[in-house]
Amino acid sequence: MKKHNFYAGPSILSQYTIKNTADAVLNFAGTGLSILEVSHRGKEFQAVMDEAQALVKELLNVPEGYHVLFLGGGASLQFAMVPFNLLKTKAAYLDTGTWASNAIKEARLFGEVEVLASSKDANYTFYPTDYTVPADVDYFHITTNNTIYGTELREDPDVPVPMVADMSSDIFSRPIDVSKYDIIYAGAQKNLAPAGVTLVIVKESALGHVERAIPTMLDYRTHIKKGSMFNTPPVLPVYSALMTLRYYKEMGGVEALQKLDEEKAAMLYKAIDDSKMFEGTVTDKAHRSIMNVTFVMTEPYRELEKDFVDFCSARGIVGIKGHRSVGGFRASLYNALPVESVKALIDAMNEFEALHVK
Repeated sequence: MKKHNFYAGPSILSQYTIKNTADAVLNFAGTGLSILEVSHRGKEFQAVMDEAQALVKELLNVPEGYHVLFLGGGASLQFAMVPFNLLKTKAAYLDTGTWASNAIKEARLFGEVEVLASSKDANYTFYPTDYTVPADVDYFHITTNNTIYGTELREDPDVPVPMVADMSSDIFSRPIDVSKYDIIYAGAQKNLAPAGVTLVIVKESALGHVERAIPTMLDYRTHIKKGSMFNTPPVLPVYSALMTLRYYKEMGGVEALQKLDEEKAAMLYKAIDDSKMFEGTVTDKAHRSIMNVTFVMTEPYRELEKDFVDFCSARGIVGIKGHRSVGGFRASLYNALPVESVKALIDAMNEFEALHVK
């Protein structure tokens, strides 16, 4: 049975990435060795790192003065690494969900944090827009897509201060004006690679302005100087990332991915909005995530949620159960998810509704 993978992360990868990574596990770059056992200092893996960095710059149109890093620790380490390197006195954050809240908590260990706006009181069902970024903060931090609650900011704000963004779950889903940011970071396990590597795009001129001593491993300048090779990098996820980046380029780049992602999301949101059994948790269409579609059953049918998950599972549709803090359902429509999987979910919704709604 074909599987339709809607997991939020680790999530679906393209067959191109999976097949080529599997081949490299058996024989990497004609060396007769597995990618799992080669030296990261060898010329074959250095070529992987170099090409991966170059493709990120090409696909996202990264300007001069920025560096592309592949680091460990996930986006959660970046919650601390960003303020460690940038926060001198005060930073501004938006509270748009669980991960934004965690980033705020870490930043407060390094200085004052002003939360400009929050949608917490509404269970994060909208993306705050009514705020003003003060000119006296060291940087402004946003989380562009909120995987748990299904909200997203699909534009690059204009602000009077340096900006930092956690783009873990929507990187490569739209063109980005990288020049508006000092740091962009993204855990790879959504739209890039298996868990274990984090993509960081950092503006070199933003660094070196804090007075505190920074541990070597937590200083971005260390990894810039060493080309993401200061210590042993997560070799396998970096290789998988390279395969994904090649695949994105073959597909036509970020613009083509954006068109496909918006098409998939529009199909599913229309099915939800037209349904008598299902309803979206994010009612304002301007705030709805293209990557993570969250929805529940309408009140008369709430007791059937588990039955619907089982109904989908029997049809090869997996990963749609909502986060425990929200309930209901979450369909993650990452770049590698084919349109046919969205159609399969919509068909299952329609079939289930026909069985129970008279």
